[in-house]
Amino acid sequence: MIASLSGVVKAISPSSVVIEVGGVGMLIQVSPRHAATMQIGKSASLFTTLLVREDALTLYGFESVDERVLFDLLQTVTGIGPKVAQSALNIYESPQLISAIFNADASILEKIPGLGKKGAQRLILELKEKVVPTHSSNSRPRSSWKDELIDALVTLGFSAKESADVVDGVASENPDADSLSRETLLKQALQMRGRRS
Repeated sequence: MIASLSGVVKAISPSSVVIEVGGVGMLIQVSPRHAATMQIGKSASLFTTLLVREDALTLYGFESVDERVLFDLLQTVTGIGPKVAQSALNIYESPQLISAIFNADASILEKIPGLGKKGAQRLILELKEKVVPTHSSNSRPRSSWKDELIDALVTLGFSAKESADVVDGVASENPDADSLSRETLLKQALQMRGRRS
């Protein structure tokens, strides 16, 4: 079992990264939000889990041990595979997801892509007794103007790294960005990207 790894980031896509470890490039599946925080040429450390299938060995990477544990736990639920588990961790932080399960808040869980109403109910039924919320738990999706802007730019075809760099630039030019509309911020991001190209 590969539990963690550290190395230099060699390539980034919206859903994966390649990290060179001891001269070997390891392809690791990560959430789009996590991929957006990485930079080619910089060091990165990930907690990982290896899924073994008949036709593939797939390595998944996470920012924390808690995320990795929850990823594995979600897949013990009937009908939930790695894709849905990773989607869950992309839109909710671990404490938020645990809180929603513990409090049987199906409306929160139904927002996870690929889960649906029946899947959310099944998830609660099978995991409610296996999770314990922390004091910092809340059921609000992980979403800030930066995250939304990065997602929008990636959707428009820009790389995760390029999107993150542009959004950082917008943030530095707008100390009061939280009070601006998403449309205004996206327009600024596109203009900034145009100046850089």
